[in-house]
Amino acid sequence: MVPVLIKDLLKSTPDGHAVKVCGWVRSVRDSKGLVFIQVNDGSCFANIQLTFDRNNPSKNANVNNIEEELKKLNTGASVRATGILIESPASGQAVEVTLEGLECLGTCNPDEYPLQKNKMSMEYLRENAHLRARTNTFGAVYRVRNQMAFAVHSFFQERGFQYINAPEITCSDCEGAGEMFQVTTLSMEKIAEMGVKAGAKGMKPEDAYKLVDYSKDFFGKKANLTVSGQLEAETLATALSRVYTFGPTFRAENSNTPRHLAEFWMIEPEMAFFDLDDDMDLQEDFVKYLLNWALTKCREDLEFFDKRIQPGLIEQLTKVANAKFVRISYTDAIAKLEEAAKNGAKFEFNPYWGCDIATEHERYLTEQIFKCPVMVYNYPKEIKSFYMKLNEDGKTVKAVDVLVPGIGELNGGSEREEDYDKLMKAIKDRGMDESVYDWYMDLRKFGTVPHSGFGMGFERLIRYVTGMENIRDVIPYPRAPKLADF
Repeated sequence: MVPVLIKDLLKSTPDGHAVKVCGWVRSVRDSKGLVFIQVNDGSCFANIQLTFDRNNPSKNANVNNIEEELKKLNTGASVRATGILIESPASGQAVEVTLEGLECLGTCNPDEYPLQKNKMSMEYLRENAHLRARTNTFGAVYRVRNQMAFAVHSFFQERGFQYINAPEITCSDCEGAGEMFQVTTLSMEKIAEMGVKAGAKGMKPEDAYKLVDYSKDFFGKKANLTVSGQLEAETLATALSRVYTFGPTFRAENSNTPRHLAEFWMIEPEMAFFDLDDDMDLQEDFVKYLLNWALTKCREDLEFFDKRIQPGLIEQLTKVANAKFVRISYTDAIAKLEEAAKNGAKFEFNPYWGCDIATEHERYLTEQIFKCPVMVYNYPKEIKSFYMKLNEDGKTVKAVDVLVPGIGELNGGSEREEDYDKLMKAIKDRGMDESVYDWYMDLRKFGTVPHSGFGMGFERLIRYVTGMENIRDVIPYPRAPKLADF
């Protein structure tokens, strides 16, 4: 008999049919001849209750077997059970299983098991990332993460997008910030040895770079883990019209905060023939689609987060999902923030034209001024990436950030510069290596078109939907400075 997932069992008709249950024990309670075992298999938030009545066992129950196996059970043990699905007399649950057979598949020593019944801190659970999915909180996080990934694909597939895979190793820097993880097969120990010998022979430190011969490296040149799949996605958008990537990206940013990860997943669509207004329309639709999906498909888990993690979460998500997003230029947004500061609003960083809008500013715009999601567009070119289309004023680019109450920026994008000369000037003005962008510039030489795109950090989305405070708690195995243990 194939085991039935507990989420399906809980919806089944309790008509006395035989079932097989597999999962991990959450608790065992022995009371006056009645034994109650709570089992969870991770398929849903709720447990299934297995019951054994010593005084009135099921007629087909293997009593001796059950008694022997019960002695092996503690929280965390894995079991395979067979029995009859019946209506439960207990409140809060519709069905339960009357035991006929029980097998402890894996024991769990309570003196060694890291997950105890008492409340555990998020930091403690992070140190036990390989086991934390067995807790209510993290089981719910990963189920929501699964549903949101499915929703991402559903949204784009319904709209004629092609799913593509961008390379994880690249020689170009999409963001131009230089915070990239280098990929090399060269021996650091050998290079260090060469450096010591060269120094002893009088080589100056400023000439040390000459010791590194990238022609002998695996790729024959300096290569890095990608910070974004956008540039590669643009190449396919200019052939397939609408594409999206959804995969891991990497930032070697030494930020040890609740909002930063070194490895995270990015959702990055690119659309040929879309201008900035089209891009903003799609982003608004995307955010609403995802939140409505979560509110519909993940209701039980969201109710847990609303009760235990962030009170008011469901109300907040519902408001954003039903809201009309305000659209305001960067210049006007800064003016409103400056006016608020003059009228007594307290900001750690004073807003001014040319500044990169901080999280506190984003939240003030959405939570105090407009009280709804806000799309800020037309940013100063100096604070945005090289590939963004220059406006006619020569000072701003056609970029947009989507800000939501409770977290600030959720996603952002731009219309891309399709003019060869303007894009080349942007690359030169920033002192970037033109040679590694030859292929990218070809898109502007051969059939260039207006096109746009945006990016959303998947973990940022999950953090927003679940209300989890630390972004390291919405990815199974977080990678951050000094954190790569599992």
